[in-house]
Amino acid sequence: MIRKLVDEFRARRRRRYLDVLRSRGMKIGAGTTIEDGFFFDPSHCYLIEIGPNCTLAPNVRLVAHDASTKRLLGATRLGRITIEEGCFIGDSVIILPNVTIGRSSILGAGSIVTRAVPPGSVAVGSPARVLCSVDDFRQRQSALFASARTFSSEYWVENANAAMLTELAEAAARGVIFID
Repeated sequence: MIRKLVDEFRARRRRRYLDVLRSRGMKIGAGTTIEDGFFFDPSHCYLIEIGPNCTLAPNVRLVAHDASTKRLLGATRLGRITIEEGCFIGDSVIILPNVTIGRSSILGAGSIVTRAVPPGSVAVGSPARVLCSVDDFRQRQSALFASARTFSSEYWVENANAAMLTELAEAAARGVIFID
């Protein structure tokens, strides 16, 4: 019960903060999911546009300025950040100024994105580099899925008991597993 109240409080706080950013000019498309811990450059949020039906995992940072130039040149460099429709931005990704993430792309967890990512691409690393197409990634993951053990949503940590979590951990120790 307490967990549910905390989750509701966080969701309300997140919505209010996103409403403030929108009032300052940031654009967020319909159907986009934004998880906790995000940082969307509040001083320059009017330069940020997130398309519809995107997923931004926890701790994503969108930084539309580069203040390192302030010391060198006496001015801060600014740039647009555009995330096109249907993208998945993994946990703790940082996207820097003057970057467009093409439609239906995937950015791997922890990536630092300093340049454009073409539509339908999977990019990972620091700095992020295109690894493959989303279609290639889907094929590889489908092959893994076909041969891996899959657990039902009853095994999500919120639902599972200690025995179920042990079963998950033991299966993961033997190889890739999936949970729906």
